[in-house]
Amino acid sequence: MLTDLLLAMCNLLVKSPTCNWLAYHDAMATTDPNHASAVTALGAALDRVGDRWSLQLVEALLAGPLRYGELAAAVAGIAPNILADRLRRLERAGLLTGTPYSQRPLRLAYALTSDGRELAGALRLLADWGARQGGGRESGGDPLRHATCGTPLEARWHCPTCGGVVDDAEPEGLTRL
Repeated sequence: MLTDLLLAMCNLLVKSPTCNWLAYHDAMATTDPNHASAVTALGAALDRVGDRWSLQLVEALLAGPLRYGELAAAVAGIAPNILADRLRRLERAGLLTGTPYSQRPLRLAYALTSDGRELAGALRLLADWGARQGGGRESGGDPLRHATCGTPLEARWHCPTCGGVVDDAEPEGLTRL
């Protein structure tokens, strides 16, 4: 029966209070109730950030406010309709704001909010991971290095109270309250 057949293009689904099921891209969403999963922290983050274009826009805005044309130039390969859509999504998610610099026609300069600037650490980690995997060597991607000695940096989770480092191999050392 055709109703039993479900073609899913993506396994990454998040539950949202405003609608049943969302994927990080609307075209990949499904409404299959048998595909239920709990909201996770990663799912909530992806629901706000969206996709690779959104992350690249946030990265471009880390240096300061930019206008639409400047953002188009900063994020190579993004189509104008995708740029406009991602800017609207990021503004609705509270990660950036658009401030008018011209009323006729209305033109905006975009800047990150404090929530958007908090993504800098996560973006640095993703970029570093990509550099370590060899993606980005063509564009000069290299792992982050310590300025004093030149050694590649490593990110570690640590407890600010006791100073203990939590290794990825010990999941029992992590709890969510």
